[in-house]
Amino acid sequence: MNTATSTAYNYKVVRQFAIMTVVWGIVGMLVGVLIAAQLAWPALNLDLPWTSFGRLRPLHTNAVIFAFGGCALFATSYYTVQRTCQTTLFAPKLAAFTFWGWQLVILLAAISLPLGWTGGKEYAELEWPIDILIAVVWVVYGIVFFGTLLKRNVKHLYVGNWFFGAFIIVVAMLHIVNNLEMPVTWTKSYSLYSGATDAMVQWWYGHNAVGFFLTTAFLGMMYYFVPKQAGRPVYSYRLSIVHFWALITLYIWAGPHHLHYTALPDWAQSLGMVMSLILLAPSWGGMINGMMTLSGAWHKLRTDPILRFLVVSLAFYGMSTFEGPMMSIKTVNALSHYTDWTIGHVHAGALGWVAMVSIGSLYHLIPKVFGREEMHSIALINTHFWMATIGTVLYIASMWVNGIAQGLMWRAVNTDGTLTYSFAETLVASHPGFVVRTIGGAIFFAGMLLMAYNTWKTVRAAKPEEMEAAAKYAVEGAH
Repeated sequence: MNTATSTAYNYKVVRQFAIMTVVWGIVGMLVGVLIAAQLAWPALNLDLPWTSFGRLRPLHTNAVIFAFGGCALFATSYYTVQRTCQTTLFAPKLAAFTFWGWQLVILLAAISLPLGWTGGKEYAELEWPIDILIAVVWVVYGIVFFGTLLKRNVKHLYVGNWFFGAFIIVVAMLHIVNNLEMPVTWTKSYSLYSGATDAMVQWWYGHNAVGFFLTTAFLGMMYYFVPKQAGRPVYSYRLSIVHFWALITLYIWAGPHHLHYTALPDWAQSLGMVMSLILLAPSWGGMINGMMTLSGAWHKLRTDPILRFLVVSLAFYGMSTFEGPMMSIKTVNALSHYTDWTIGHVHAGALGWVAMVSIGSLYHLIPKVFGREEMHSIALINTHFWMATIGTVLYIASMWVNGIAQGLMWRAVNTDGTLTYSFAETLVASHPGFVVRTIGGAIFFAGMLLMAYNTWKTVRAAKPEEMEAAAKYAVEGAH
């Protein structure tokens, strides 16, 4: 005989991660605006080692990817896995450990990177003691997530959980293998790999940090929050499964496209290019699946700025996953590599896709976990949407123009074979683009301040009994 038992989701850790997502978003993007301004006006480096571009740039990338993006993923994955499995989180004390452990990682990064303690690898700059802490927190995260899946009260495993699960497993593998290093002191270590092998392992990690941390995981977010906010089922469940398996099969091979025209063997470069081109199919399959979920609900975009955030993020996902494979073609890469075009591409994905899908998901999630009907102000969400969109477009358009100009100027030669332009001349030509990029980033950052105010007002209005009631749920047939 079926019995219904009432219990409560663990929303405390979701609330903590959601709030810190907003906090770290502001911190990371503020540093981003500062370093963008430093490129336009170098005096802003202040002639101090710890405020120089070279030290603040890894602080910015780590803050926006692992602090802002990481907290968004912890919050949404913990929320989604409970709701879709109709069960509370496995091992709540371990879940609490992941929150405090992750905040400690972020704090240590914020201290060590400006001091110049770095391994020098892109997205893997942190030194070995912090790397070990990351690995421990990540393994515990996996235990909590997969433990929750195992104790689920529904037979079906929702597709969003497939994406979150793959992201947790692969990121652990990438992090551990790429960060195998020989400690010399507490603040210095050297990679176990050398030469072209080190570069290959690094970009196997670096591109798949994009592929699994910044794509696969956020697709898990998309597959839950887009249907929820639209009030429509996923357009094609079959397509979502094909999307999942094609994406995780292909993405892992794409890393060598970062190493065209280097000491990496030519066959490995070509393999990276071919796999990147094939990757366009599953990427667009996922984008189309998300977009088509709005069939019959497109009219909601007129009045729902949260849904607008989610849909525009999908548009940027589609655009940047078209641009990436195109830039991996060797002849295109010969023009684009080492230019600001790459920076524009990265931020089309980072601001347009990752940040906007995170912001839209949080605007949906925050009222739910704080027991409110909706965010404090829908008008502020609407204003934030336009600021985020305009800021992103200014940023990436200025970098496209800069990048193509730089690529063409660097390869321009006179009839006698000498270079037409000096490097200093390309910098002068790039200056207007640097200024526009700073303005675009500042507009996006200002939108995050609006989000922080809106979140603060929403949280302030929450009452303990409302939060408790919001977490209650009934499970049919539970024991």
